[in-house]
Amino acid sequence: MKTLQNLNLKDKKVLIRVDFNVPLNEQFQVTDSTRISAAKPTIDAVLKAGGSVILMSHLGRPKGVEEKYSLSHIVNTASKELGVEIKFVDDSRGEKATSAASQLKPGEVLLLENLRFYKEEEAGDETFAKELASLGDVYVNDAFGTAHRAHASTTIIAKHFPNTRAFGMLLAKEIESLDKVLKNSEKPVTAILGGSKVSSKITVIENILDKIDHMIIGGGMTFTFIKALGGEIGNSICEDDKLELALEILEKAKAKNVQIHLPTDVVAADAFSNDAKTQVMDVYKIPQGWQGLDAGPESLKQFHEVILQSKTILWNGPLGVFEMPNFANGTIELGKSIAEATKNGAFSLVGGGDSVSAVKQFELEDTMSYVSTGGGAMLEMLEGKTLPGIAAI
Repeated sequence: MKTLQNLNLKDKKVLIRVDFNVPLNEQFQVTDSTRISAAKPTIDAVLKAGGSVILMSHLGRPKGVEEKYSLSHIVNTASKELGVEIKFVDDSRGEKATSAASQLKPGEVLLLENLRFYKEEEAGDETFAKELASLGDVYVNDAFGTAHRAHASTTIIAKHFPNTRAFGMLLAKEIESLDKVLKNSEKPVTAILGGSKVSSKITVIENILDKIDHMIIGGGMTFTFIKALGGEIGNSICEDDKLELALEILEKAKAKNVQIHLPTDVVAADAFSNDAKTQVMDVYKIPQGWQGLDAGPESLKQFHEVILQSKTILWNGPLGVFEMPNFANGTIELGKSIAEATKNGAFSLVGGGDSVSAVKQFELEDTMSYVSTGGGAMLEMLEGKTLPGIAAI
């Protein structure tokens, strides 16, 4: 894997594609700077080697130039997080950008304006990629969150740096962590898949069945499997058009000696509300008017035992509606089980928007081996797809 260490960066202008697509509040202040601090090791390495840095990123989904999506809003936070004063130019192409880049001295950092202010970015436009490439001597992709997109700044630009392109430290770590699960895993391997829909996880399930020993299924997708197996699920969420598919997955898993673990009990509620009446019920016997919103105590015991026996753990998706405090216990307890297994020497990888939100919310982030920064990109890698941003390097 070609990383920064393979390149001479002294006196070089290094174009780094970062993922600074961070949440802002109504005052345009950054509310979560994780993605900014995640890029720090790569930026530090370039500056330490005597180079200067030109940062490229997108923010949100603007329709043309929209002030609320300007990266100018993140400059102060980024300067603080990265420990270096960041210069900003309110364009990413043309004379302003060229001038700002040419004046950059070793040790300095420049942030270009939101790339998505130009439709050419998402279109993967050759001319736009060439203009961006002209600003630097070296190209580094450190944006895992956009590695599954063939955009001008993530993929097309790389061809202009045949011998001077590399993975940033964050992106390299993401690839290594996923390889540790998919290619070089220590057995037994357990995948935990939660969330509401089976349909969004089908290709992931099919791709990883050959690589795992146990699969824990939780969250809303549980009920599609339970109904397919003849259970009564009351008003629980269910994809009725995926019942056959659920049975096929169970058959395939059996044929490949993968043990599937479904919840045996659930915390059910008489409404989709934190203040609803709740009751622990057998997952196969939920009456009409009730819906399962979290894993029950027996299920959590069973899952805990499976996790503690595992040497490699992949967690994608919560076990319940963790956004409501009364249905967060399953996800919290699952996180604690994974943390315990990790402490005992297992390798744990957490990825996918909701699981990442959960580990952060419940302060479990530091107890996992690795928490991925890319939701969609990670899912596509788990599906066995080649990501264009990675292939380009």
